[in-house]
Amino acid sequence: MPRYEYRCRTCGDTFELSRPMADSGAPAACPSGHDDTVKLLSTVAVAGSASAPAPAPRSGGGGGGGCCGGGCCG
Repeated sequence: MPRYEYRCRTCGDTFELSRPMADSGAPAACPSGHDDTVKLLSTVAVAGSASAPAPAPRSGGGGGGGCCGGGCCG
């Protein structure tokens, strides 16, 4: 179940709640009992043990440069 972060406008405390996505926008009371809260935007971190393979080297033409495949970089 996703966790959502909220901030109480009355006391300033920040807290998290686990709730279904369908209820993410529903009002949430802070642990101190205040009802004036706002849902915060938070970033998502994904962790795992798998890593992406390194990109294969480009064959042919020039090289280096990232702007136009090397055409506009010296």
